[in-house]
Amino acid sequence: MSYEPGAVRAAHRFDEAALERYLRANMPAFEGTLAVQQFGGGQSNPTFLLSAGGKRYVMRKKPPGVLLKSAHQVDREYRIMKALAATDVPVPTMHVLCEDESVVGTSFYVMDFLEGRIFRDPRLPDVAPAERAAIYDSMNDVMARLHKVDFARVGLGDFGRPGNYFDRQIARWITQYRAAQTDQIAEMEKLIEWMPHNIPADDSVSIAHGDYRLENTIFHPSEPRMIAVLDWELSTIGHPLADVAYNCMGYHVQNPRQGGLVGVDFAATGIPSEAEYLAKYCARAGRDRIENWAFYLSFAIFRLASIAQGVYKRGLDGNASSETAAQFGNTCQFLAERAWRLARTAG
Repeated sequence: MSYEPGAVRAAHRFDEAALERYLRANMPAFEGTLAVQQFGGGQSNPTFLLSAGGKRYVMRKKPPGVLLKSAHQVDREYRIMKALAATDVPVPTMHVLCEDESVVGTSFYVMDFLEGRIFRDPRLPDVAPAERAAIYDSMNDVMARLHKVDFARVGLGDFGRPGNYFDRQIARWITQYRAAQTDQIAEMEKLIEWMPHNIPADDSVSIAHGDYRLENTIFHPSEPRMIAVLDWELSTIGHPLADVAYNCMGYHVQNPRQGGLVGVDFAATGIPSEAEYLAKYCARAGRDRIENWAFYLSFAIFRLASIAQGVYKRGLDGNASSETAAQFGNTCQFLAERAWRLARTAG
């Protein structure tokens, strides 16, 4: 999301006086007159800056309108960040979860606002090499810490179904792709056939963030130290290597909007190579190595291809611009080709 807030967009306006009354009654630290601004960006849950009494907070709410039951689960975001406050995984302080839709029209939660930096370009063009190395090392360290959390001990034992994560995920994303399919993409068909028969025996279980990447974190304003992980909407009890592979996709796929790490001179930039990054993670997570790495990468890219196909289909159906539809149609084909190329290296 953009870190510079602006006016609340017309489609996302709500009764600010009702929100102020609710916060006065339910947040002991809240005082003063409420002012509301909205962060920009394409996140699925509208996000707002709340200012009152010299303090700032962030509110995330479900969007207005008819929603899929399994989407926009702000209650899950609130719950996992609340639970992780007792761990060494950095998250903002949670203040209140409101599921009474009469207040602002949808469920929402409020957390602390954190002053810091959000990096969108993984190449970190405006950062010195030593700081780049430290930023990547901090991202790596926090991911390993997350995967070592005893989720049952922090009250998340029922946050997802442990075990057989990739069986369920592959079935889910095949279904999603079929629902949005418009053309025959040979590489997608090959992946759909190959993946269920090549799931590694490693059935590790941990909290999985689901969207762990540099842009979904906040770093200290002046230090190369992560101070918060954000955007937990896709989090569940899953497989740690799903997060690791998703986090490493930039080494293999160039994002047209945000760039990537394909072709980067690692020695000159200070950014670790994939091998260096994985070695650091394994040392921190207590792993000797990662076997079947090509499978995890192929799955991560296939999942993204399925998502891209869904965006493309919505564009064709008139729910997005024709430019967006064309872009994501090509994206699905490109990602499928890249995923299948990696799958072939796995045998």
